[in-house]
Amino acid sequence: MADQKPAKKQDSGIREFFRKSMVSLKRSPQKIPLVFLVIAFLIYSLNLSPIANTTAKINGANMGQCEFVAMLFSILAFVVFLRTFPRRKPVKKVMMGLLFFMLSLLVFVDSVYITRITSAVTRPENPVVIEEKTMYISTAQTVVILHIIFVVLTALLLALLPLYSKAIRKINTSIEVEGNENMEAIDISDDED
Repeated sequence: MADQKPAKKQDSGIREFFRKSMVSLKRSPQKIPLVFLVIAFLIYSLNLSPIANTTAKINGANMGQCEFVAMLFSILAFVVFLRTFPRRKPVKKVMMGLLFFMLSLLVFVDSVYITRITSAVTRPENPVVIEEKTMYISTAQTVVILHIIFVVLTALLLALLPLYSKAIRKINTSIEVEGNENMEAIDISDDED
């Protein structure tokens, strides 16, 4: 019996954590695309070594600039995202347009980077061979593809934000307090006549 009470208390604590998380999400549903933007940034920034090594090995046209622009605009996208959704104020449409521009620029430079890798690996004369010591090239290619996927998901979630934010707001997060269901049965009249 003693073990059941702490387990029940822990279970209600977990439920309360999820309820509070849902309340927070109802107040600011833009946290969902922000999470995807954070994941895209972390994927790219934590794998800069293979990307830099690939740029140095292949040395294709504008690969260094693409790498630089991707890192720069990944950081700037955070600043613009936070400025787009000010606390308790309406969405700033100009900043939203700038954010979509940055996200599309990220997809463009990543696509150029992947094109340079593909052309270097598949060119007929002196192709770059991916072997054990140059596996960082395939790692960089995978990282850039994942970065594109998460940036596109961020843009889609931003575009669909008005739709799913209405659905999130319909979720019931109210707390049921014991004893409130019989409020009509309580007599509050003054019987001291």
